[in-house]
Parts: sequence; structure tokens; C-alpha cells
Amino acid sequence: MHPVLPFTIAALLFGIGVYGVIVRRNAVLLLMAVELLLNAVNLVFVTADATIRSLVPHSGQSFTLFIIVLAAAEIGVGLALILQLYRLRRSVDVEELPLTEDAQEVAR
Repeated sequence: MHPVLPFTIAALLFGIGVYGVIVRRNAVLLLMAVELLLNAVNLVFVTADATIRSLVPHSGQSFTLFIIVLAAAEIGVGLALILQLYRLRRSVDVEELPLTEDAQEVAR
């Protein structure tokens, strides 16, 4: 397989992920967009590892495995935070979150 196809798919996945991070207000959809970004990077690493033989064999696959482990931990922590946010605020809308103490004082 020519490496242009996986690189193109990775670019599309990354673009969709960036669009999701910029546009979405729902925290769960934001996490899904971040996962798309990570999967695009994984695809680039594996494709580059298969096409370009570097000094360290299978280094792209090792990085990909590390990213998959980090993504699983990120989803676990992220979903726990979103669940707690929903319990406290009854909403998972990111724009409703006060980011600083000043924002809380203005809301009162």
C-alpha cells in the first residue's frame, strides 16, 4: 500500500478532531474529538514506522502503544470529571464552566 492513503486519512481524522475541539461545547464530544486527534497521530506513527526504517526498529509502534495507554487513562479521568461536573451543575456544557474565581464572582 502506498503511504499517501494512511497519511491522508490521518490528516482528515486530525482535521475532524481539531474541528470538534474548536466547535463543540459538550464535554463528552470534546473528549471524543481529542481521541480522534490521538488516533490520527497513532496512524501517522505506524505508517511512518512501516515506510521509513529508522535506527530503532518498530519505534513508531512503541510510541503508538504508549499513546494508547495514555489515551485510556485520559478517558478514564476525563469521564470521571465530566460525571462529577454533571452531578454538580446538571450540565456538561463547557461554556457554562467558571474557569477562574473571578468568573464565579461575576456570576453571583
